[in-house]
Amino acid sequence: MKSHDLIIVGAGLSGMRAALEGVRAKIDVAIVTKIHPLRSHSCAAQGGINAAIDPRDSWESHAFDTVKGSDYIGDEDAIRIMCEEAPKVVLEMDRMGTPFSRQETGTIAQRAFGGANFDRTCYSADRTGQVLLHTLWEQLVKSGVKVYEECQIFKVVTDKEKHAVGVVAYDIKTGDVFPIRGKAVLICTGGYGRVYVSSTNATSCTGDGMALSMRAGAALGDMEFVQFHPTGLRTSGILVTEGARGEGGILINANGERFMGKYAPSKLELASRDVVSRAEQTEILEGRGRDGAIFLDLRHLGAQKILERLPQIRELAIDLEGVDPINDPIPVRPTLHYSMGGIRTDKYGESKVKGLWSAGEAACVSVHGANRLGGNSLLDTIVFGKVTGKQVSEYVAKEKSLRDFPESAVKEVKDTIADLMGRPDKGLRPSDLLKRMATEMNLYIGVFREPKTMQKVLDQFPGFREDYKRIHLDDKSTTFNVDLLRAIELRNLIDLGECITRGAIAREESRGAHSRVDFPKRDDAKWRKHTLANWNEDKGEVVLSYEPVRTLGIKEYEPKERVY
Repeated sequence: MKSHDLIIVGAGLSGMRAALEGVRAKIDVAIVTKIHPLRSHSCAAQGGINAAIDPRDSWESHAFDTVKGSDYIGDEDAIRIMCEEAPKVVLEMDRMGTPFSRQETGTIAQRAFGGANFDRTCYSADRTGQVLLHTLWEQLVKSGVKVYEECQIFKVVTDKEKHAVGVVAYDIKTGDVFPIRGKAVLICTGGYGRVYVSSTNATSCTGDGMALSMRAGAALGDMEFVQFHPTGLRTSGILVTEGARGEGGILINANGERFMGKYAPSKLELASRDVVSRAEQTEILEGRGRDGAIFLDLRHLGAQKILERLPQIRELAIDLEGVDPINDPIPVRPTLHYSMGGIRTDKYGESKVKGLWSAGEAACVSVHGANRLGGNSLLDTIVFGKVTGKQVSEYVAKEKSLRDFPESAVKEVKDTIADLMGRPDKGLRPSDLLKRMATEMNLYIGVFREPKTMQKVLDQFPGFREDYKRIHLDDKSTTFNVDLLRAIELRNLIDLGECITRGAIAREESRGAHSRVDFPKRDDAKWRKHTLANWNEDKGEVVLSYEPVRTLGIKEYEPKERVY
């Protein structure tokens, strides 16, 4: 049986950064990833990474902006770690060779992002995630970390004591199913964007690590907090970076009116994302949009600035919307972008399942609370890749030996595959069932949420699960069988969709990205707490519980009305 001290699932920024900590701790670390590391979705992050590296700025100011941006439900101990570590990790990436954009003085360039009181977002044109990913990949290759490439995990395995002991993986290239045993498992599999039909996320973002961890006994935290980015392209949903507004881009409606002054008179287009998305959606619902979109206007920036700082955005707008932003505004709309929820952990990334850890978007540490600030997601991946990687490496070093791996877990996965492969060629295709669920999520668990329509979605989940039993595969092969992968991912997405919907119905307030039409105000007395979603095997459904927010007793962090 293949064995390693630490198994990291996912090769995006958090996974690779954690692996480097394992190398430095001299433990045997391996990464399992369903796609090549350089195709990880971290690559799609465009605008930048926050860090208080300017002497006029401070990590305390960054932490205050983040606590406020989270709508006072982020865990303050984790936020403090993230903001205090930020300058160190960004300057470390700089020393590793990340090609950040520069000021004329030679210092790292920084731009304005939403919800921040200082221009603290470090960037590399509009390809920041890509350059960070390539930098860490170089370090990973140099260190010789074992990578199980194009291998997808189908199960997080626990022993009789409910201790995580490894994973069961599926080799996409060959169809082989094999166990990997480890002293600890670190889940860095990113978000679940495909739960929604319109998303900025890649098709690989199916929340596998979250769903499989929940089935293994971990809780998922705050799944109802789903971020809708204000500027997804109208047709495809592909991201237009907040950096475009940071460089001076403005939002206009179909009448050509700049409207953010009505909703955020101080910060305008650079209010936090939840505020801007609600403003846009209101303009569209009240008839001042066009074809379900409003417009991002960059024309006044001039061709030279657009070509220098936003070249990728220009290419995307031309290729996917047929407009050149030098000459015409880009049609955009709020689009699913990020999960504030994930595997619930302590401030170091450890879940309630012994030996199971998580970092990055897959985790709910929680530094983003009810609303993530732009520029804090790349920071989250690098900081908690480092912090959790170091903590889990120390944990592994103390574990004297590998625990027994139940062979029944491998048989269970093989039986699941055999069942799917053996079904007759009739019934439902996985893609049809996913489209039905994802469309309902888009329509009714979106920017604004109403109780009746949310309940309508929840009532359909038993039906989704029954229909899942009727799906069939067109492809029965063992080599790059994407049909099989999509079927397995679909079960994960159904679990996560139910977590989001149940959490949204239960939370009777409006906070951050969760906006209820029947409870328009935040209710700190009743709801300043985290939602925990757990899988109940007996009921065959998700059940909820709650736990308090971790606070530090700092007066500045006490909840106030959030205005921009």
